Amino acid sequence: MLFSSVGFLFRFLPVFMVIYLLVPEKYRNLILFSGSLIFYGVGEPYYVLLLVFSILVNYGISLLFFRPEKGQAVRRSILILALLFDFSFLFVFKYWDFAAQSINSLMKGTKIPVLSLVLPLGISFYTFQIVSYLLDCYRGKFEEKATFLEFATYVSMFPQLIAGPIVKYEEVAEQMKQRRLSAKKLENGMKLFTIGLGYKVLLANQMGTLWNTIMTAGAGNLSVPAAWLGAFAYSFQIYFDFWGYSLMAKGLGKMLGFKIPRNFNHPYVSKSVSEFWRRWHITLGRWFKEYLYIPLGGNRKGFVRTVLNLLVVWTLTGLWHGANWNFALWGITFFVLLSIEKSGIGKWLEKRKIIGHIYVILVIPVTWMVFAIEDISTLVSYLRNMIGIHSATAMVGMEQIFRYLKEYGVLFIFCILFSTPFPMRVYQEYKDKWYVVFVIVAVFWFSVYELMMGNNNPFLYFRF
Repeated sequence: MLFSSVGFLFRFLPVFMVIYLLVPEKYRNLILFSGSLIFYGVGEPYYVLLLVFSILVNYGISLLFFRPEKGQAVRRSILILALLFDFSFLFVFKYWDFAAQSINSLMKGTKIPVLSLVLPLGISFYTFQIVSYLLDCYRGKFEEKATFLEFATYVSMFPQLIAGPIVKYEEVAEQMKQRRLSAKKLENGMKLFTIGLGYKVLLANQMGTLWNTIMTAGAGNLSVPAAWLGAFAYSFQIYFDFWGYSLMAKGLGKMLGFKIPRNFNHPYVSKSVSEFWRRWHITLGRWFKEYLYIPLGGNRKGFVRTVLNLLVVWTLTGLWHGANWNFALWGITFFVLLSIEKSGIGKWLEKRKIIGHIYVILVIPVTWMVFAIEDISTLVSYLRNMIGIHSATAMVGMEQIFRYLKEYGVLFIFCILFSTPFPMRVYQEYKDKWYVVFVIVAVFWFSVYELMMGNNNPFLYFRF
């Protein structure tokens, strides 16, 4: 079920919230857990069983870490088995076919079967949340273990179940036991949700239409301006798509009495790629840093080891997003850029604002093309067109560019404006004024109108 769907907005959410607000506080985790399974089951009826099975097994494993008689060697063995269990499901559903096809292609005569399984929604996100909880239990981070219902609710909570943010248990542990609801929290949560809905429906979806239009013309038929226009369109689409979802998740969490962590901090105003990744998908970057980069040694064992650690982290970051070679290449691209910046260029860029901003504005859209175009030959053709190396005679030229700019020019201006911190600062200062409430209500109904018209409405991060 999509947040930006009529079924969610006018059926599931109102019914769920009425029940959730009316029941006594001690039953709210049960209602939230049950409602989350229903929410997930609408789109994934069979994979609800996989989610519940994973919750049951991992909760049982987590209890073993609270038994003092278990020695360190036994605890380490339990952790390894738990990680194998969790990542094996992720591998089978997400990476098996990719690995099988790659091996079959490289080794002629090898016939590893392709399973063609449907990827369960959100499996990358809830697997990482489960693993973070197990690792924190193994490290002795919690003095008191979660109850089964608290753990199950934490893993399956529908605001962030299928597309994050990736929440650490310590961030919601106290709220799982007791959380205060109020009319003000409900109101602020609804406002934040509506802003996210507007970003998703009114900005991301429209930019997605332009991106699809440009790609329909063919990656090899684009002039330099057309190729860059497409790159900028996709850059805005993926940003407002994922940031919009994260804001909706944060707003829903507030309505339910939870404080869900921030996932974006205006990354397109960055002055270096390093800063960009401190601002983009913050909870994923935090996960890889805390549970992989630092345990590998981080930057504590010399430059060469630091570079190797970055290579591992960024290759896996790329593959986390998708089982295809372009995602691995996307991760390696960031590894190269970040390694170069670590030599001192990054600090130099961050001190020179104008040069740094221009650098990010030019580099990041190129990396998004590596991310967006899965076919390598098509990707190469697109990147060649971005730098003026054309292999086709028929190109989408200036006449079409002027038509696109006439149709989408105002939208680009809004996307640029809302990529900066300024609109959110204004909102925070005046959010209780009647005219701001009026604007938010207008955004909600305009978004609903767009949804009712049946316009393009994917969530890009659902496939990850």
